[in-house]
Amino acid sequence: MPTDLLTHDQFVMLAHLISALAAGGLIGLERSYHGRPAGFRTHALVCVASSMLMLITLYQSQWFQQVGLERVTLDPTRMAQGIMTGIGFLGAGVIMKEGLSVRGLTTAASIWVTAAVGILIGIGFYFAAAVSTVLVLGTLSLFRWIEARIPMLFYAQLMVRFHRESALSEARLREVAALHGFTLANLSYRLVGDGRYFEYRMYIRSPRARRAEALSDTLLKMPEVIEFRISPTGD
Repeated sequence: MPTDLLTHDQFVMLAHLISALAAGGLIGLERSYHGRPAGFRTHALVCVASSMLMLITLYQSQWFQQVGLERVTLDPTRMAQGIMTGIGFLGAGVIMKEGLSVRGLTTAASIWVTAAVGILIGIGFYFAAAVSTVLVLGTLSLFRWIEARIPMLFYAQLMVRFHRESALSEARLREVAALHGFTLANLSYRLVGDGRYFEYRMYIRSPRARRAEALSDTLLKMPEVIEFRISPTGD
């Protein structure tokens, strides 16, 4: 109920902004818990900002009077379109690419959907915003648990370096990879270090991610190998 200190409209605005802060904060907490760069504060700010901007269209009659405008026709959906376009640039900032490994897509999507939740709260659709918040939190937490348990192929980028005169043959390298259940793709070769070193670069695939540890142990024990790197791909 509105108090004597607040008008009805002010109370509604306060309710919108606090609800947006809570919804964005809940989604952001999940991201912070998993160590993502855009976490609690980022999501809370995005949600509150979206709600703030939608309040401009919700209470357009008030600020029209203040600036001396009598009648102007506005399309509130244009504000929502502008918000979602701007949030796209913010989401792009958390996406990082290294080779074929792309990280941050889930966080970028969570920022985008948090802005949508803020828009719902900004126009007063509390039920839809509450349901959306629960669904987003469920997707980020419960779906992570499901994803970890469904069978998925493990992909990684493998680089192996040898001295030029003692490099393994391609056939032997394929044999070592097959011994640990990996198949190779996009195999490439190059000389580095003024021709002193020979290097293989490839992408490897296996139905089990744990096999990468066994492959790493084998490469460590091979005296011909002077350097290697196994970089998993994915978000």
